[in-house]
Amino acid sequence: MLVQRLDTKTVTALVKDATAAPSMHNAQPWRFRFLRDGRTFHLRADPGRAMPNSDPAGRALHLGCGAALFNLRVAAAHAGWEPAAELLPDPADPDLLATVRLNDTAAPGSGLIRLYPAIHRRHTSRHPFADQEIPPAVQDVLRDAARQEGAQLVFPGAWHVESLLELVHDAEGRDTVDAGRSEELERWTRIGADVADAATDGIPEYAFGPRKRDGRAPARDFAGRRPVPDRGAAAFEHTPHLVLLGTADDRPADWLKAGQALERVLLLATVNGLSTSLTSHALEWPDLRRFVRDPQTAMGSVQMVLRLGYGPESPGTPRRPVGDVLDIE
Repeated sequence: MLVQRLDTKTVTALVKDATAAPSMHNAQPWRFRFLRDGRTFHLRADPGRAMPNSDPAGRALHLGCGAALFNLRVAAAHAGWEPAAELLPDPADPDLLATVRLNDTAAPGSGLIRLYPAIHRRHTSRHPFADQEIPPAVQDVLRDAARQEGAQLVFPGAWHVESLLELVHDAEGRDTVDAGRSEELERWTRIGADVADAATDGIPEYAFGPRKRDGRAPARDFAGRRPVPDRGAAAFEHTPHLVLLGTADDRPADWLKAGQALERVLLLATVNGLSTSLTSHALEWPDLRRFVRDPQTAMGSVQMVLRLGYGPESPGTPRRPVGDVLDIE
């Protein structure tokens, strides 16, 4: 593969790929700076896009930025570079989450390169999935994907899935009576066709998916009690496939590792024909989060609950213009 020149067009394209990553409520809490002399990207947190009520410690913010970091690594490898990432390189500057130096050249057959086509195909699905098992071989490759990024992926047993569904239900009830969280959700939702079509962040109404008429699959209803014209209802799965992604420890570096593992798993799931959804309800309440962990595993802290399955393609959520998140020096 020929290495692309690191001109402005190429750098912009790499960051466009990076920002296709998922983030809580699609807040896109990241900023990038590219230093030409060192061929190095700086990834910084954007505190103005934090959620002090739903994510007071910034764990979800770090997960989203970690996912964007992984996409940047994939895009760089696809362009012919060998990305060398360092997490939290400056203890005196905690908002500097990572640096990525682009070295010559990516190894042929890199495992990152084959994930590139999935970057812009991966979308969070808020639709019902088919009542279809995920083959054991696919489960194995997803577990291995998480391990490659220093995380663990667990497919819990039926009894623990029941517990997870109860925890999500509890969290949903709490959310409805928490004014701060309700305000944050409203801040990041875009209702009204003109507002949704012009959005560059948040969750637009066309990506809400149908209301849940029946079924037990956890699906956050971003509309709440607000009316959305022409929005239908559907029956969701009664036995959803829920998966736990976690780390041994629970510090900012672990959150960034988990974000990279999350995106590697999501991209590989997309390559294997799976639809994916993220379920963070119960993780947003500290007293509930500790019960999300499967006690039969060695996982220390659960960082995300994924819902996997076979379902229809979903629309993507909007992204901010690259010029709003990238500086080049």
